[in-house]
Amino acid sequence: MAEVSKNSVTQAIISEDEQGQRLDNFLLKICKGVPKSHVYRIVRSGEIRVNSKRADACYRLQIGDVLRIPPIRIAQRQEEIVAGAEIKAELPIMYEDEAMLVVDKPSGIAVHGGSGVSFGVIEALRRQRPQARFLELAHRLDRETSGILLVGKKRTALIALHDMFRDGGIAGSGRGADKRYLALVKGRWMDQVRNVKLPLLKYLLDSGERRVRVSDEGKTAHTVFRLVARWEQFSLLEAELKSGRTHQIRVHLAHLGFPIAGDEKYGDFSLNKALPKAGLKRMFLHAWKMQLPHPISGESMALEAPLPEALESFLQKLSIKETQDYGQKI
Repeated sequence: MAEVSKNSVTQAIISEDEQGQRLDNFLLKICKGVPKSHVYRIVRSGEIRVNSKRADACYRLQIGDVLRIPPIRIAQRQEEIVAGAEIKAELPIMYEDEAMLVVDKPSGIAVHGGSGVSFGVIEALRRQRPQARFLELAHRLDRETSGILLVGKKRTALIALHDMFRDGGIAGSGRGADKRYLALVKGRWMDQVRNVKLPLLKYLLDSGERRVRVSDEGKTAHTVFRLVARWEQFSLLEAELKSGRTHQIRVHLAHLGFPIAGDEKYGDFSLNKALPKAGLKRMFLHAWKMQLPHPISGESMALEAPLPEALESFLQKLSIKETQDYGQKI
């Protein structure tokens, strides 16, 4: 991938791994530190040329396209690092081949820079693997959520993975990704299996922070919940995503009166204050299982990321306390 110069014209030739991207997305990726407004301005003004011609921001790049990029002065800034420290330790890799890799993402780390965080999993992977020509997220996890995260190493693989995760792209085709999460919720969940179909609407707070709520004006969202274990005050659920809306599991559960333990956006705030003293210092939501066809070979893949030690330890404490106070869990 080209590096943009601040002193001279940069010429970039589009490769197989870069084809299919929108021109604006490609430019934003290689112009690190440049305001979006400036990138769009130089596209509109014609300073960006594709094959010696002007091009719209939405133009889809083709193999062999030659881009002319004018000198761009990039603002120097010190990168913010998640949790105040750069991700120097190698991220746990669950699976890797020439097409993709799978990370067991820790809680507290954003998957990518943005929204006040300029360094995340994908930036760490690129820095730790400077020889890699292509690394792109296939989907996202909330910063507080741990577990299975897929990264494409080839554009063909990335496109196939996006198709698997896209709503309705897999119904009846056998090409879908079966994603399962484990969530500890407040309250005694009684149903063994429950289908929840509640539309979700994104909105912004006055502060600009993104939130989601159940609304008839929202987009369709479907989650299947299965009871795994139950205690006097908590229940452990498996959540199967049938759609992929922002904060879907968290908002569905909060709306039903079973907020996820430790959820600072949609949870029970008085409970959340008490949880750290009891041993839970994060949101209890973990992407633990995924089954999908390999994006290139089509062979079935079964991925599993066990609960992190901190979550497993909290469940053990619950069981011990339950046995002491109430007898066996039911």
